[in-house]
Amino acid sequence: MKILVINAGSSSLKYQVIDMATEQALCKGVCEKITQEGSFLNHKKGGEKYIEYIAMPTHKEALSAVLKILKDEKWGVVKDLAEIDAVGHRVLHGGEDFKASAFVDDEALRLCNKNKPLGPLHMPANILCMEIMKDLLGKPQVAVFDTSFHQTMPDYAYRYAIPKEDYVELQLRRYGFHGTSHKFVTAEAEKIMGKKEYKLITCHLGNGASLAAIKDGKVMDTSMGFTPLEGLVMGTRSGDLDPAVLEVIMKNRPIKDVSELVNVYLNKKSGMKGICGKGDMREVQAAAEAGDDDARLAFDMFVYRVKKYIGAYAAALNGVDCIVMTGGIGENSTETRKRILENMEYLGVKLDVAANDKAFGEKMKISTADSKVDVWVIPTNEELVIARDTQEIVNKRK
Repeated sequence: MKILVINAGSSSLKYQVIDMATEQALCKGVCEKITQEGSFLNHKKGGEKYIEYIAMPTHKEALSAVLKILKDEKWGVVKDLAEIDAVGHRVLHGGEDFKASAFVDDEALRLCNKNKPLGPLHMPANILCMEIMKDLLGKPQVAVFDTSFHQTMPDYAYRYAIPKEDYVELQLRRYGFHGTSHKFVTAEAEKIMGKKEYKLITCHLGNGASLAAIKDGKVMDTSMGFTPLEGLVMGTRSGDLDPAVLEVIMKNRPIKDVSELVNVYLNKKSGMKGICGKGDMREVQAAAEAGDDDARLAFDMFVYRVKKYIGAYAAALNGVDCIVMTGGIGENSTETRKRILENMEYLGVKLDVAANDKAFGEKMKISTADSKVDVWVIPTNEELVIARDTQEIVNKRK
């Protein structure tokens, strides 16, 4: 089975074709600047790259460009689009309607449209791509929700302490995100541990970052909330914040409305970027090492918040068997991992410094042999999760 995986953003569209016989990506690419001037397709096959500038006023033109390149004589991976058996879509938000991935039919689309207000930046593009692909390709489709893996959280973890009617009527609760990533590394960690009963903390650390506390494969808590703003200090997101701070900002800064405050100030101008002017951890670390005190502070705040959440989740789980580091920072930043994991002997964590220094984007144990808690670097593969769920659901309907 060959599965086309689609990950649509408001102005971008990532894709892969995965051969499920080997679970390997045959090709991958991204359409950038959709709806804008200078839109282009960046396609990779093997070790080669192809870039084509194409007018993409909507996601329909982007998807058409993707389908065209997939059957291109040189750059394609199929001779005919009939060889694509199914399409799996990353969909940002499933609300409380989707506890797992779902076959895309009229009812699924209706519920996705109902939940559109929960993800106003990404949901319109996610839904549009499912509708367009139905016409362009006519193959079975599956929606894989970023929130569904976290739907096992107990009510005391996902509810906010606000009036009940606002939870019921406005769906105001903690949902959590990065679900496909946490799901993938949980399955990989479960294989490593070789048991079904365990206490696991997964750390997806990138420009966007979140932790999850997982017991026997079920999420008990996660750091992101109603939106991806809650939780850790991130590249450009504020993370946890006293709501009263927002009133002071609105009164003293030229911000026209709450939408600008949330979508621009808190989402794009805060986090490490707000602290030191840089949102990329590589740049932050380089500046800190060069003596930039603001960059040092940004790095310290990021590390401290991750460390604090690990401690909190160890308490929530009544212990921990394994900690997983994943995401761009978690997989590649040896110094960040070292700073997060040092001085955690009280928890039973002993870092193997030499192993940690060698771990770059590959699966590797970075705790010592006598560490009571295993620590692993496990590269994430969200597209493979989407492809696996798509294959499973489509096969069940045959």
